[in-house]
Amino acid sequence: MGRFALLLLLAFASFQALCFAADDDTAFYDSFDEPFDGRWIVSDKDDYKGVWKHSKSEGHDDYGLLVSEKARKYAIVNELNEPVSLKDGSTVLQFETRFQNGLECGGAYLKYLRPQEAGWKAKLFDNESPYSIMFGPDKCGATNKVHFILKHKNPKSGEYVEHHLKYPPSVPSDKLTHVYTAILKPDNEVRILIDGEEKKKANFLSADDFEPPLIPAKTIPDPDDKKPEDWDERAKIPDPNAVKPDDWDEDAPMEIEDEEAVKPEGWLDDEPEEIDDPEATKPEDWDDEEDGEWEAPKIDNPKCETAPGCGEWKRPMKMNPAYKGKWSAPLIDNPNYKGIWKPQEIPNPDYFELDKPDFEPIAAVGIEIWTMQDGILFDNILIAKNDKVAESYRETTWKPKFEVEKEKQKAEDESTDSDGLSGVQKVFDVLYKVADIPFLSEYKLQILDLIEKAEKQPNITIGVIVSILVIILTVLFRLLFGGKKQPKVEKNPEVAETSNNQSTSGEKAEEEEEEEEEEKEGTAAAPRRRRRDT
Repeated sequence: MGRFALLLLLAFASFQALCFAADDDTAFYDSFDEPFDGRWIVSDKDDYKGVWKHSKSEGHDDYGLLVSEKARKYAIVNELNEPVSLKDGSTVLQFETRFQNGLECGGAYLKYLRPQEAGWKAKLFDNESPYSIMFGPDKCGATNKVHFILKHKNPKSGEYVEHHLKYPPSVPSDKLTHVYTAILKPDNEVRILIDGEEKKKANFLSADDFEPPLIPAKTIPDPDDKKPEDWDERAKIPDPNAVKPDDWDEDAPMEIEDEEAVKPEGWLDDEPEEIDDPEATKPEDWDDEEDGEWEAPKIDNPKCETAPGCGEWKRPMKMNPAYKGKWSAPLIDNPNYKGIWKPQEIPNPDYFELDKPDFEPIAAVGIEIWTMQDGILFDNILIAKNDKVAESYRETTWKPKFEVEKEKQKAEDESTDSDGLSGVQKVFDVLYKVADIPFLSEYKLQILDLIEKAEKQPNITIGVIVSILVIILTVLFRLLFGGKKQPKVEKNPEVAETSNNQSTSGEKAEEEEEEEEEEKEGTAAAPRRRRRDT
């Protein structure tokens, strides 16, 4: 009995210690159990008309912060009681989001803002407000990624530069609640987790992991260096001594009539291929003055069905054996070839060395997005100094909801197995995982674009799978037989998407809206009936 009491006492003490540790290591947490008014400030900027709501997650009694309208810009911010330093020990950024109506084009990322001394106000929060880190999912067109962007100040130039995580993980393609975690370690490591599973590990100071790298290149091309006028970059040149052969006829056509062809027996020269439909009658409401002279629709001539052909017979064309095309001199090695010119390298005036990133503190958490979908729910936003705290929240707040949703999704999938929809979705899930394979990173955008098309047009899914297999086999062949693979730096076409301009999702959302209006206009303008050309 005494031993049991001792064990009980130790367990209670351990639990109490864990609770105190969790409180000490939790810098910010919002469960949205209570309405957000008073804690979160909605931007007053004119562009941000989207309405935020305190709403339950579908199928749960758990509340969250809801994006309630389609095709709107949203901005809301929560100022922390005290700024959180990213320079001391580990820092964990974590939040849940659920795309209850799916996500075709929109963002669901968070911005961790610098102190207001950087030049922003909560009521005027917008895409220009200076942040320290941006983290979370973004999907639109070829963009399908979980962003991690660090804004870092160059100590030489004083400029703040956005550094994008290379080859980030893809966004889960379902309507379940997912939890996104970024763990910043004191050894310059950052880990990205989705649902508690590590999807990406990177080093802040590695040029292989961030674009552009935090540490600039030591040298840069001299902007004032100019290519000499006599610099010849042509590896091959036309042979100046070559002469066109006397029998080379440049005017000979590529095709000529087949003189040996004979008109098939039974060819009906006087029969047209199409005739007026003898069974067609003019509609009773046809007005010749308004609609023009009525003409019967055409049908295939039934006499031509049994004949080899109808109408005027012409000899078919065949390739001209005398055709050679335009003559050009053969190429020879250029004796004056000097190679591809490049400007000389000079010391980079903005170069600096770095042992650790000079993180700016986090003074507020903001959500600033443009989305074409409603039903996006944010929940359980956490900033902690211990990844065990984040793990504890995942186990107690996220996992129970996720398990319920997963079981419900499984039941729905089984009920739709008869029409093959669940099987198709599983194929897409596998294809998204294929896109994340490291050695295919060079082709990730191309693969994601193919998947997007297949999701919108299921009838081309097999063709898409074949195309992706061709890409995989091509890459494997190059790796095995093509020599050293040239590394490709992904030029982030989305660099502007979340910086001082609106995100890619926002731009593409506008394009989709315009295309939809154009389609409506086109449909409305369709003619009522065929009229005769006059």
